[in-house]
Amino acid sequence: MQLLTLDLEDDYLLIGIHSTEEDYRLAYLLNKHLETKLIHYKHHLDFKNSDAQFPLFEFNDENNFMSYYLINNKYIQVVKTKNEGLFEGDYSTISYLIPEKKKIDYFLKIKGCNQSNFVKKLVDKLNNINQIITAYAIDPNTLKSKNHLIF
Repeated sequence: MQLLTLDLEDDYLLIGIHSTEEDYRLAYLLNKHLETKLIHYKHHLDFKNSDAQFPLFEFNDENNFMSYYLINNKYIQVVKTKNEGLFEGDYSTISYLIPEKKKIDYFLKIKGCNQSNFVKKLVDKLNNINQIITAYAIDPNTLKSKNHLIF
C-alpha cells in the first residue's frame, strides 16, 4: 500500500516593500508599472483580538492563474485623551501585521507562482519605481507571524 503525504508548504511568494507612499498611491504605481489592476478589497484584514485593520488591495490575473495582494504592514490608531495637565492630548499606537518585520511598509503577496526567476524580475521592476525605496523577496517560512498572511 502506498503512503500519501500532504505537503503544507506555502504556495505563495512574498515581497517586502519600503515606501513612504499611501497604500492607494502605491497600488496605482504598481498598476502602472507592473500592468496589474489592483483594486481596494471590500474588507480590511483584521483579527479577533485586535482593533487593527490592514487595508488590502487585490488583483486576480486569470490569464496566468495568479493572485496579487498588496497589504499595509502598519496600522496607526490615534487615541484621543481627555486628561488635563502634563499628559493632555492625543497619542498614537502602531500595530504591525508582521511584527518581526516592523521596518517593512507593505507586503506584496503573490499566490499561484513559485518561480524564482519571476520573483527576481518582479523585484527588479519594483526597485525601478522611484517612489519605492527598496523591495526584496522574503521567505514566508522564516516568519513567526506567517499565519497572519493566510486569507
